[in-house]
Amino acid sequence: MPLNIVLIEPEIPNNTGNIGRLALASGSRLHLVKPFGFEIDDKRLRRAGLDYWQHLDVIYYDSIDDFFIKNKKSEMIFLSSHGTQSHWDISYTDNMFLIFGKESVGLPKTLIEMHQNRLFKIPLYSKEIRSLNLANAVSIIVYEGLRQLEL
Repeated sequence: MPLNIVLIEPEIPNNTGNIGRLALASGSRLHLVKPFGFEIDDKRLRRAGLDYWQHLDVIYYDSIDDFFIKNKKSEMIFLSSHGTQSHWDISYTDNMFLIFGKESVGLPKTLIEMHQNRLFKIPLYSKEIRSLNLANAVSIIVYEGLRQLEL
């Protein structure tokens, strides 16, 4: 597995479905941390994931604590509009965990404060927007990682 995509408390089923397709296309594993803003059998999730969802390598967690306990020895980076380092500065490693927050508020403040040295952002070149769509942001980060890993 080249990369691990982690969605902390995703809220929008269409985004999660699209990210699932991206995970499968990129050979990545998808980690979904509850609570979700939708039911996992939501038809919008299935529609966005099309008929690929059954082939996806996905792991579900009951909480943020559950996720961190089970993956405590893993290499992780955190993505947030509050990051001070550019995503261009990420040194990707095989099996790295890429942590993304929920669509409405991003990562919990406690995670941002605890992981400042591993907190990155995608630069925005317009002051008219706050952030990118989550599925777009995940795509940018994953494919830059694949480029660096030359997979």
